[in-house]
Amino acid sequence: MGTKTLPELIGRPESAAPVFLAPMAGVTDLPFRALCASMGADFTYTEMVSAKGLSYGGKNSFALLETAAEERPCGVQLFGSEPAVMADMARMLSERYVGQLAVIDINMGCPARKITSNREGSALMLDPLRASRIISAVVKASSLPVTVKFRKGYDQTRANAPEFARMAEESGASAVTVHGRTREQMYAGKADWDSIAAVKRMVKIPVIGNGDVFSGADAAALLKHTGCDGVMVARGAQGNPFLFSEIKAALRGQLYEGPSDARRIETAILHVKAHVAHKGERAVIEMRKHAAWYVRGMKDSAFVRARINACATAGELCAVLAAYERTLLQGSDDFGDRR
Repeated sequence: MGTKTLPELIGRPESAAPVFLAPMAGVTDLPFRALCASMGADFTYTEMVSAKGLSYGGKNSFALLETAAEERPCGVQLFGSEPAVMADMARMLSERYVGQLAVIDINMGCPARKITSNREGSALMLDPLRASRIISAVVKASSLPVTVKFRKGYDQTRANAPEFARMAEESGASAVTVHGRTREQMYAGKADWDSIAAVKRMVKIPVIGNGDVFSGADAAALLKHTGCDGVMVARGAQGNPFLFSEIKAALRGQLYEGPSDARRIETAILHVKAHVAHKGERAVIEMRKHAAWYVRGMKDSAFVRARINACATAGELCAVLAAYERTLLQGSDDFGDRR
């Protein structure tokens, strides 16, 4: 059958170097993914979903599988350490979510202790044989292409990304994503793009590069440095879904004029409303972090973030943001009562 190109794999033939929104637990829920897709993200993934949680019929796990029209078909990211359970859930997903999903991605990169302590996520980089069994089982069970996301390694002394990528390819993976940090680094320090380039040289399947993409120039530089087939954006998109438009412009060699502070705040208000409409009024607590990210770097943003974090309802949060926008537009130095 041959190796599919990355655009073919994700069903985006018009994108020479696709730009992906990374799956981020507690961040990339449906409203945010839909917003990023509308801003130019070529492909999105659900937040990582527990295969075991799905096998138990967990309501919260299945809720993560809901997708938006703007992003379909997208990817689902599964995590787990039991090949049989992973395979069963992959089979269920490929049969039940026809037309909604394009790929099943296996998480072998999450650094969170609660994940790695169960031999899941990046802990699987320490056990390539188990990782191979999981990938092979999922590939055999699923009618969808299977991809794998992992890191540079578990720590600097065990930076085995190239070998791990070859194992994934030999086990049937159709593409891999590499985050250029070790599990030990978590999200600190600088991403090692050389490790991504080494993976690209090692395998024939498509490689997606991930790590330290905060601008259009970063995305173009990562692609040039590594030779990878696509670029994945994670923390750079937090509070900045406009980044996807910036990256697309950079990859086309076009000038990009970023959004004004007013437009950023207006987008934040729309995001609040979409978030609460999808999850209910209590979800405003989750939304406060997004709102704080939107105003990051703006005038008086520290004070505004304190006001945001005190909001208990969507109405209060939208009012704080709207008042801040008016203050910025009027050029005022006074944003409400600072007591």
